[in-house]
Amino acid sequence: MQRPKLLVTGANGQLGQELLHWASLFSQFEIIGLDRSQLDIAKQEAVDEYFSQNDIQFCINCAAYTAVDKAENEPALAQAINVDGVRHLALACHRQNIPLIHLSTDYVYHGLSPYPIKEDAPTDPQGVYAKTKLEGEQIALNLHRPCMIIRTSWVYSSFGHNFVKTMLRLGRSREQLNVVFDQIGTPTYARHLAQAILQIIDRIHLEQIQAEDIHGIFHYSNEGVCSWYDFAIAIFQQTGIDCQVYPIESKDYPTPAQRPPFSVLNKEKLKHHFGLSIPHWTIGLNECLAELNE
Repeated sequence: MQRPKLLVTGANGQLGQELLHWASLFSQFEIIGLDRSQLDIAKQEAVDEYFSQNDIQFCINCAAYTAVDKAENEPALAQAINVDGVRHLALACHRQNIPLIHLSTDYVYHGLSPYPIKEDAPTDPQGVYAKTKLEGEQIALNLHRPCMIIRTSWVYSSFGHNFVKTMLRLGRSREQLNVVFDQIGTPTYARHLAQAILQIIDRIHLEQIQAEDIHGIFHYSNEGVCSWYDFAIAIFQQTGIDCQVYPIESKDYPTPAQRPPFSVLNKEKLKHHFGLSIPHWTIGLNECLAELNE
């Protein structure tokens, strides 16, 4: 059986690098990672040319404008990547009949429900980043089938810049830190998300599930619940860093773009459809810290 060729856009991001790293360990995939300098998805002619000249079986779109606060001052650029770029990929995948897996965000929600959010919950994006990500989702789903939207949250990795690395850096250089405690969600170790995506693709390749079964919106984060304050405490406890962390409210740490106050994601749909088990967020943190230590 021919190995499926996977295209990963936004390959320099945290998830993109995890996909490339993990897929490289297994012979059943041939993976191609392209960053923005190699394929700018905001340029339709570049996307069309690449897809017409290359034999791709799956497309995983990790490319995104993710500078949440900066997006407030760069709405055109966020629109070009998060909306127009997704449109270009969806159309190209539609012409070539290629399944598209597109990564999105918990920022599309902004509710105060005390229960984990299901995929059909009302969306209420606040700010440019959140609004463009939701618009990109809707366009992809309308233009192409099968298209899998994976909304995730609080992503971190041993690659790239993220909350874990920031806390490690600040914790080693300061005696105390203030971290918000009224934003509740779940950290997601990008490697676990990458593994889940590759398992789903492998099951399609082996015809254990149909490509059509992935169409729609799914949630993936690690299991469990915490605040950013709790997350920081766990990072320092696991690494032995002696830094006092004080809980503060979001109003005491204002940012240009609003963050979701509660974005714990319900993952039952994904687990039921694909038979996946999801590790607790503390397991992901331990694995990531061990990776960084090495």
